[in-house]
Amino acid sequence: MIGIKAFFTLLFTITLVFLLNSRMGSVPPLGKFMNPFGGFWANAEPRNAGKDKNLNLHGLRGEVKVVFDDNMVPHIFAASNHDLYFAQGYVTAMHRLWQMELQTHFAAGRVSEIIGEATAEIDRYNRRMGLTYGAGQSLKAMMADSMSREVIQAYSDGINAYINGLSPADYPLEYKLLGYEPEPWSPLKCALLLKQMAMTLSSGNDDRRLTNILHKYGYATTQNLFPNFHFRSEPIIPTDAPRDFQPVPVPKQPENFLPRPTDKMAMYEPDPGTGSNNWAISGSKSATGYPILANDPHLDLTLPSIWYQVQLVGPDVNVYGASLPGSPHVISGFNQRIAWGVTNVGSDVLDWYEIRFRDAARNEYLYDGKWRPVRKVVEVIKVRGKADVADTVRYTHHGPVVYDEGGKPYNANVPPGHAMRWVAHDSSNEVMTFHQLNRARNYADYTEALTHYICPAQNFVFASADNDIAIWPNGKFPLKWKEQGKYILDGSNPAHEWQGWIPQPHNPHVKNPARGFVSSANQFPADTTYPYYMDWSFETYERGTRINNRLAAMQKATIDSLRMLQNDNMNLMARDAVPRMLTYLSPNQLNDVQLKALGRMRNWNFQNDPQEVGPTLFDLWWKNMMVALWEDDFPSDAQYPVRYPTRDRTLKLILDEPDARWVDNVKTENKETLAYLCTQTFRAAVDTLAKNGGENINEKWQWANYKSTYIPHLTRQIKPFGRYNLPIGGGRNIVNATSEKNGPSWRMVVALGPQVKGYGVFPGGQSGNPGSYYYDNMVDTWARGELNELVFLSQPEEENKRILARWALKK
Repeated sequence: MIGIKAFFTLLFTITLVFLLNSRMGSVPPLGKFMNPFGGFWANAEPRNAGKDKNLNLHGLRGEVKVVFDDNMVPHIFAASNHDLYFAQGYVTAMHRLWQMELQTHFAAGRVSEIIGEATAEIDRYNRRMGLTYGAGQSLKAMMADSMSREVIQAYSDGINAYINGLSPADYPLEYKLLGYEPEPWSPLKCALLLKQMAMTLSSGNDDRRLTNILHKYGYATTQNLFPNFHFRSEPIIPTDAPRDFQPVPVPKQPENFLPRPTDKMAMYEPDPGTGSNNWAISGSKSATGYPILANDPHLDLTLPSIWYQVQLVGPDVNVYGASLPGSPHVISGFNQRIAWGVTNVGSDVLDWYEIRFRDAARNEYLYDGKWRPVRKVVEVIKVRGKADVADTVRYTHHGPVVYDEGGKPYNANVPPGHAMRWVAHDSSNEVMTFHQLNRARNYADYTEALTHYICPAQNFVFASADNDIAIWPNGKFPLKWKEQGKYILDGSNPAHEWQGWIPQPHNPHVKNPARGFVSSANQFPADTTYPYYMDWSFETYERGTRINNRLAAMQKATIDSLRMLQNDNMNLMARDAVPRMLTYLSPNQLNDVQLKALGRMRNWNFQNDPQEVGPTLFDLWWKNMMVALWEDDFPSDAQYPVRYPTRDRTLKLILDEPDARWVDNVKTENKETLAYLCTQTFRAAVDTLAKNGGENINEKWQWANYKSTYIPHLTRQIKPFGRYNLPIGGGRNIVNATSEKNGPSWRMVVALGPQVKGYGVFPGGQSGNPGSYYYDNMVDTWARGELNELVFLSQPEEENKRILARWALKK
């Protein structure tokens, strides 16, 4: 009997050990994960984890000193550029390795190797978008230049030096949780990261939807609802700015072509485009007599943060700012002489071409009256726990046919059976832009750096200690006829090709404008007199107008003046729309709760402050109005996908076109009026809030609670690793553009002068380790709208009470 018990005890023990050390589906081996010596416990870090160290690293050519401040920002001092970027790669990997690898796996369409079949369709989409192809093209350019080759190779070697020094117990937590290990880094991954940013910032388009609308309503109506310049828009370049170039001829528009409509719905509907703010004021407007520059790029909020702060000090550079983990240099920052920042341009650099295949085999397509062969690329997607998936992508000379006819695209903006032409597939070397910007000392250096920049196009704002300010919407822009690419193009007609490029010196730009400031908020780069077509749609007027109005009024401005502007909560759309909408509203049709809400709306000051109820009411009311006006004519579930007109076009209708045909719902027998719609949509908004938050207007109705801003873990799946319900105001079209999960990903204000001073913060921390104090230690500062003074050192031995640790890295 005792022997039988011993046998079953032993059998149970063996089984338990086996189960605890085996992966079950997406669950990691729990025994290994819970191991106190090598599992997740090993990733815990106390706040005072920083201490002095000496490390020997194979690959360094000399000694590097790294000083960590009290936010765990590394200040790297090296005698050579090779060692500077080697150390940047090493230190960045030390804090962000898993994030770097996941992002580049995503761009390469390789997430399924880690996660399994749940992400196979996303991988297939990224492969078909040609991100790896584009990264390979850019890598060739980077490696062809001796300087950029040295930089990205040294950066990659530094990352690998960190990886090679890890034991499984040292792996970042997510590797343990997901049960895999890091792989060697290569320069291709640096290029992939930049292409992932291009995907985020330059792949948006409405060609498919507008083509379907053109089919349904004709050109005149489509043009009326989707005009080529927005209502009330103020362009980035002031209308009175002089032009310093003679335009080149624009291609002649060919005969009209009506592409076929496309009718396949998609699995994924892209979020509205991301935006950003930047501006600089001249010394004539500042308290010091020197320029002050501000930047806050708006991106999806995640932990770890998309940005990583660093100071890089080498033989020809001393620069501080925000870097992208996985790519060398500083992207938005300052040195002793200049500061710069970026916002997205959003120009049309991706077009779709209708392809006529010869037959069902789709091996040849028609172009210029002849049949051309496609180039077939077989993408093999490795899927964890499953067989590999082989996917054949057909490439035309335009680019890839992202989804075959009859296929269901992952992204709703992709028309099946069409080829894509995208600037991100072209050879480029953005590494050189930031290499030179990091070292720039004046306006001439800044403009020279911009000549290397291709994609994603950015509005580069600039300020210098020479008392110069400037802004260039910059990138590689196709030379197009007016509206080329607004609708799907004819892939068989050479006249529909891009005919060249806008010369880079002709990109919109201005230096030292008379008004004393430059700014951008993703609006139109230039007015309608600009000789080249860049796109039909940019951001609507609200942020740009508010920023310009505030800057125009500023005198003797300080760092805090610009910080407060970054946190401005004025809702211009509400200020312009609500008074008119209230005139149409019928109070006698409201119940008691709706009347109380009406009182709140009438007394609202149009500030989207966290505790206000007005922004919540307006947000729901406006969304209801958009649906009431447009859904019957532009249905969300249409067989041929369409879209609503823009917010500003809707405002124009409410203000100036109360009898427009779009007010009436064609699906009802009655004839609706604007008064009817305003009343019914307001009632519906209040009823929704009463149902969800109670009939007594309380804290649940307040803007911060309704909006409920959160910062999720990068996977979007591990909730304990995120931050939720942050008490923040603002909104998507507010200067403080903090929405539910998108917002200012890096706020920076820099005062130029004899001694530069920088202030900044991002919603996260330097560490990617959820067990570290430095994982999210800056979130609350960011949420309060405050900035940290940035430690800008000249020497590694410099005394500063905020220094936490000093490291020596030796060969």
